[in-house]
Amino acid sequence: MDIKEIMEALPHRYPFLLVDRILEVSDDEVVALKNVTINEPFFQGHFPGYPVMPGVLIMEALAQAAGVLELSKGENKGKLVFYAGMDNVKFKKQVVPGDQLILKAKFIKRRGSIAVVEAVAEVDGKVAAKGTLTFGFGG
Repeated sequence: MDIKEIMEALPHRYPFLLVDRILEVSDDEVVALKNVTINEPFFQGHFPGYPVMPGVLIMEALAQAAGVLELSKGENKGKLVFYAGMDNVKFKKQVVPGDQLILKAKFIKRRGSIAVVEAVAEVDGKVAAKGTLTFGFGG
């Protein structure tokens, strides 16, 4: 999926759209790409002189990748997605300008409008962050 299709699935827009391309997709898994550039607005304050992508935005990017998978499906198209929680989140590697963040999300449970996702963000094949995301669909 390209950026146009992503924007059709997600309500997010600049500066908060954190998925640039969907690389692989199946019924329960998605692999996406986020190109991290120095032009990101959060680098102005996090941290001046030593830019690092905030961990919460890495997790948001993972949630958006999973959201693209669910919101592009017929039954969920046009619905809103909301965070219900993050568990067992671990940050292993700093993400800096010039990195390509590979976002992997696998749905492990769905019940009604709630979904649980195992998510991993990697840079150069090394885990940068991982955790379990829970979110729901409504509207």
